[in-house]
Order: sequence, then C-alpha cells, then structure tokens
Amino acid sequence: MKFKFEKLIVWQKAMDFGEELNVITKKFPDAEKYNMSSQIMRAVDSVALNISEGSIGQSNPEFKKFIGYSIRSLAEVVTCLHKVRRRKYIYDEEFDKLYNYAFNLMNMLIAFRKNIK
Repeated sequence: MKFKFEKLIVWQKAMDFGEELNVITKKFPDAEKYNMSSQIMRAVDSVALNISEGSIGQSNPEFKKFIGYSIRSLAEVVTCLHKVRRRKYIYDEEFDKLYNYAFNLMNMLIAFRKNIK
C-alpha cells in the first residue's frame, strides 16, 4: 500500500460498506435508478472519499474537517436506509445488518476524529 489512507481500517470499512450497498441498490426498482439508488451510492462513496482526501497532505485540523464530512455522509446513508426500508426495497433483516454496520462505522469515525491531534 502506497497511500497512508489505504492502511486505515476506518477507510477499509467504509470501502466495504460502499460495495455492500452497491449490491443492494442494484435490487431496487428501475424507477429508483436515478433517485434513491444514486443518492445512497453518492453518500456512501463520500464516506471513503473524504477519508482519503483529508488524509493526503492536509493539516490535522483539516483532516478532522474531512472526517466530519464522512460522518455527515454516513448520517445521510442511514436516512436513505430508513427510506428504502419504508418503501419496502429491503427487508428488515437487511436493514438491521446495514444499520448496525453504519452504527459501528459511525463510532469508528468519531473515535478516529477524536484521536487526530
């Protein structure tokens, strides 16, 4: 691994979460292709993208700011998950699994941000 963000477990988890949601969104109705599918994918991809962007050549306060953007994007993903569950695009079991992953990732991001000095 040549970039320091590639070693970050929080980045790796964010990448995994994005790929998992990519599989899930492919099952949404065609009418949602440019709506909820697109929205949830942009939000979840922003989590990992902001971690990597903030880690490269930034000051620690700037890095913290980008981790904050990741946290906000993850909150958007959680709201999208609630929306797709209400629309019955995912089952409760899928929602619970994804929600718990998001909850754990959120806690990791918050702890990671606190440890940036």
